[in-house]
Amino acid sequence: MDESGARIRRRVRVRQRSRPGLGSVFAAPTAAELEPGDEEEEEEGELKETVVGSRREKTVEVEVEVEPAQNNDSEEDMFGDYDSFAENSFLAQVDDLEQQYMQVPQLRKHASDLTIKDLCSGSIKHNKLSITTVGNFTELKVDEHTKNQSRHKDVFIEPEPDLLYDVPSSQVLYFENLQNSSNDLGDQSTKEKDWNSFSHKIGNEELPQNSTEHHQQIDDPCSKVGTSSEENRRKSLKEHLKSAMTGNAKAQTPVFSRTKQLKETLLSEEINVAKKAIESSSDDLGPFYSLPTKVRDLYVQFKGIEKLYEWQHTCLTLNSVQERKNLIYSLPTSGGKTLVAEILMLQELLCRRRDVLMILPYVAIVQEKISGLSSFGIELGFFVEEYAGSKGKFPPIKRRGKKSLYIATIEKGNSLVNSLIETGRISSLGLVVVDELHMIGEGSRGAILEMTLAKVLYTSKTTQIIGMSATLTNVEDLQKFLQAEYYTSQFRPVELKEYLKINDAIYEVDSKAENGMTFSRLLNCQYSDTLKKMDPDHLVALATEVIPNHSCLVFCPTKKNCENVAEMICRFLSKQYLKHREKEKHEVIKNLKNISSGNLCPILKRTIPFGVAYHHSGLTSDERKLLEEAYSTGVLCLFTCTSTLAAGVNLPARRVILRAPYVAKEFLKRNQYKQMIGRAGRAGIDSIGESILILQEKDKQQVLELISRPLENCYSHLVQEFTKGIQTLFLSLIGLKIATNLDDIYHFMCGTFFGVQQKILLQEKSLWDITIESLRYLTEKGLLQKDTIDKPKEEIQYSFHITKLGRASFKGTIDLAYCNILYRDLKKGLEGLVLESLLHLIYLTTPYDMASCCDPDWMIYFRQKVDKDIVNRLYLSFVLYTLLKETNIWSVSEKFNMPRGYIQSLLTGAASFSSCVLHFCEELEEFWVYRALLVELTKKLTYCVKAELIPLMEVTGVLEGRAKQLYNAGYKSLTHLANANPEVLIRTIDHLSRHQAKQMVSSAKMLLHEKAEALQEEVEELLRLPSDFPSIAASSEKA
Repeated sequence: MDESGARIRRRVRVRQRSRPGLGSVFAAPTAAELEPGDEEEEEEGELKETVVGSRREKTVEVEVEVEPAQNNDSEEDMFGDYDSFAENSFLAQVDDLEQQYMQVPQLRKHASDLTIKDLCSGSIKHNKLSITTVGNFTELKVDEHTKNQSRHKDVFIEPEPDLLYDVPSSQVLYFENLQNSSNDLGDQSTKEKDWNSFSHKIGNEELPQNSTEHHQQIDDPCSKVGTSSEENRRKSLKEHLKSAMTGNAKAQTPVFSRTKQLKETLLSEEINVAKKAIESSSDDLGPFYSLPTKVRDLYVQFKGIEKLYEWQHTCLTLNSVQERKNLIYSLPTSGGKTLVAEILMLQELLCRRRDVLMILPYVAIVQEKISGLSSFGIELGFFVEEYAGSKGKFPPIKRRGKKSLYIATIEKGNSLVNSLIETGRISSLGLVVVDELHMIGEGSRGAILEMTLAKVLYTSKTTQIIGMSATLTNVEDLQKFLQAEYYTSQFRPVELKEYLKINDAIYEVDSKAENGMTFSRLLNCQYSDTLKKMDPDHLVALATEVIPNHSCLVFCPTKKNCENVAEMICRFLSKQYLKHREKEKHEVIKNLKNISSGNLCPILKRTIPFGVAYHHSGLTSDERKLLEEAYSTGVLCLFTCTSTLAAGVNLPARRVILRAPYVAKEFLKRNQYKQMIGRAGRAGIDSIGESILILQEKDKQQVLELISRPLENCYSHLVQEFTKGIQTLFLSLIGLKIATNLDDIYHFMCGTFFGVQQKILLQEKSLWDITIESLRYLTEKGLLQKDTIDKPKEEIQYSFHITKLGRASFKGTIDLAYCNILYRDLKKGLEGLVLESLLHLIYLTTPYDMASCCDPDWMIYFRQKVDKDIVNRLYLSFVLYTLLKETNIWSVSEKFNMPRGYIQSLLTGAASFSSCVLHFCEELEEFWVYRALLVELTKKLTYCVKAELIPLMEVTGVLEGRAKQLYNAGYKSLTHLANANPEVLIRTIDHLSRHQAKQMVSSAKMLLHEKAEALQEEVEELLRLPSDFPSIAASSEKA
C-alpha cells in the first residue's frame, strides 16, 4: 500500500477463504522473537485512519499463521459461540494467552506490554498497521517495509470477515473504539508504562457510565500500585472486558451485516456510474443498458430472463430512446414488449431519480404487475404503489429519498396526474408508460386516457411518454398527438400458425394464396351419432390432439356457452384423463371449497377432475385466481373462456380455438381476433403455436375479409363521450388552472388526439363551436362561473373559474351526468341520516350506472310505485348490505338469484364509487358529516371480510381465501407476512407455489416499507423548522 493513500483491492468472485482465529491473531511471541529494539519498533508504530466515501473492499495482510475458523452467526445470540462467562469463552482464551506470557519470567514485562497492545490494536510484532475506514468497513494493511521482510504468507480476507470476525458482533464496536484509544496513547506508551493506569484510561473512554464513575472513585489507589502482582493484572483485564461486554449487551448494540452494507455501497456506486453513462453522449450503455449489473441478475433470478431478444436490444439503443424522446412501439402479442418498458422505468427510477407512472387497462393486470415488480423494488430501493379500485393516495406521498413507481388503472392514472398538477409536482414524474395504447380509441375509458396524456404533454416538457400495443394502425395520428417516434417489428418468440375449420376440413391461412387460405388436412375423427349431435364442431377431437400434455384455450361467444362447452367436452373425454395429475386436481377442488365457505360450482366439480374449467366474469376473484394458478402450472389443461381473457392476464396455450367468429352477437373485429390468437404459443415451452377459427359456410366470406383486412383504426372519443369526455376535461383544465379562458382552452384542444383528428371526426361543427358549446353547458349546470375581462380595442374576453360543486365533481371524478343527482341525494340524506345500520350510507354509495342494468326479482321484494331507478338502486343497496353482513358471496347470490360474478362486480363498483363520493364531500363543507363515515364504509366495501383479515388483504394478490389460510396459519398481520420465510409458507399454506410465496412476501415488505417511510417523513416534517418561520432579525425589528 502506498503510504500517501489507500490501494483498492477488489474481489470479483467468491472464493473459499481462511479466517484467522483468536488464537492466531493474539498469539504470544516466542523468546527468540523478542530482540532488543523490538520495543522501540513497537513505540514507533502508529495507527492511521482515513475515511473514504466511495466503495471499497477490505484487504487484510497479517503476518501470522492462519488456522481455519468456523463462521459463527451472531444474529440470534448476541455473543454467538463466545459466552463471555463460560469456560471456553473469549475471556478464557485471553486467560490462556496471559498464562503463556507468565511462563517466561524474564520477558514478563515485555509480554505484558505487547499483549495489551495486541488486544487494543489487533497488531502483532513486526507489523506496522494502517487502517482505512471505508463507509462502515475497515481496510487493514501491513507496512510495506515490514511486509517485504516477512517470511509468512499474506492473508486476504473478503468483505465480510476481518480481524475481529471471531469476536461476537456485540463486541465489534468495543474493540474498534479500543483501537482509537490506543492511538491516543501511542505517544505516551513507554517500557515503564504502568498497566493499571493504562487500563484505567481505557475504562474511562470505553466502559458504560456506571463503570466510568466507579473507576474515577478508585483513580488514586490504582495509580499507586505500579508494582501489583500479575494475578491482579489478569483480574483487572478480565473485569474490564467482562464489564464492557455486559455494558454493551445492556446497551443493545445493533447487529449489523457488513455484507449487506457492502452490497448497498456497490449498488449505489453502480447506479452513480450508470447515471453518468446515461447522461453522457457515449455509446457505452454500462453493465446492463445503463443499469447496474444487479438488475440483470434480478431478471435472471426472478423471471429467468438471461438474454434480451434482438429487437429489444435495438429498441433500447434507439437514438430517440437515448435522447428521451416520446416513443410508440408495436409488436405482436407475446413479443416481449413489457420488458423494454420495465428497463426504461428502472433507468428513470434508479439513474435519473424521478418517479414513474405505468397505466394498465384492468385491475387484475395492475395487481399482477405490482406482485411482479415489488421484488425489484425491495432489492433496488424504490417503492411500488397501487392505484386501482379504491386504493391510492391523492396527492401521492412526497418522498425525499426513494422514488415511486405508480401502477394505475386508466381512471386512477387520470386522478393521479390531476393531483400532481394541482400540487405543482408534475415535473417530478419522469416517465409515463401506457400499455395497450390502442384503448385510447375505446369509449369513455379511451377518452379518459386521452385527456390524461394531453395534460401531461401540456404541463410538463420533461416527462417522457412511452406507449405500446400489439394492435395499432393509424400510428401517424398517435405520433402527432404524442410528438413521438415509432418502432415496430413482427417478431414472435414462437411461430404462430393460423387455421380455419370448415366442416371436416382444416385450411391454413396464407396471405399469398388467391382466396387467403390453402388446404391443410382433413380432421380424422370417429364420432358416434350421439357425439356428432352433441359436438358438431368437433371440439373434442381438436382439444384431445393437444391435451393433457399441452394446454388449450377455447374462446366462446357468451358466458353460458363457456359453461356448456366445458361440460360437453368432459362428457366425452376418456377416463384416462382423470388420472393425469389426479392428486393436484383434487387439491384444486378442495381449495375452491375452502375459499367459498364450502360451496363449489357443480359444473367445476364435474369438469376439474378432467383438467377442464370455464373462465369468465361470472367467477369470483378468488375463484379466477385459483383457476389461473392451476392452469399456469399445468394442473388444468383446458379453459373455455370469453374474449375478456385475451385482454386480461397472460395465460398462453399451445392451441387456441375460436368457437365462432362472434363476441356475443357482434361479429369479430380484427383487433379482437389478433388478441385472441396471440395467446397461442408459450415462449420457452412450445416451439410452435396454433390457432383454429371454426366457422360455418354462411360466415366464410366475412371471415376471409377478417383475416386479410388491416387492423381497425382508433379514433378519439373525447367528444363522443360528452359527460365523461370533453366536459370533464374542461372542468379539470379550469379547476387546475391549466387553461381558464376560451383561447387557452381552444389551444389545448388543438393539441389533443381529437384535435389531430378533427378534420376526420367533425363534419357539421368546428372545434371552436364544440368548445363554446361545452363551456356554456358547464356554466348552465352550475359547475363553472364566467368572468368578464375588459381588454383594449373594445374586445371582451371571458375567463372561467370553477364553483364548489364543480371542484367537488372533478376531485371526486364523478360522472357529470350524475353530479347534480348525487348532490341532491346527499343533501336530502342530511335531513334524516339513519345511522342505526350501514344501509342508508350504502344506498348513497351505490353506483348510479349499475342501477340501470339491474333487473330486480319482485317475487322477493314487492313492487312500489316510485321511480324505477330509485327502486333499482335501493334493491342493489339491499344486496350490498346483505353482503357486508354475511361476507359470503355464494349465499347472497342464492338469496337474490344473481350470478356471484355480478355481485362481486357490484361490490367493486360500490367501493370505487364510495371513494369518489368521499373526495366529492371533502370539497363541500356542508357535507362534513359524511367524511368520517365514508372512510370506514369505503374500507368495508373494498375488502368485505371480517376485520381481522383486512391487514392481510392490503397485500396485492391476497384475496379472502388466501387471507383466511394465512390467518389460520398464524400470519395475522402485515408484519408477520413481511417477515415470513417463503419456504415455510409453501409447506404451511395449501396450493401455494414458491413463486407466489416469494411475490407475496415481497409485496408485504414493500407495503411495510412504504408505511414506515411515510411515518418517518411525517415525523421529520413535524420537526423541521418552517420555511416561513420569522427570523431573529425580524423579531428584533418588531421589538
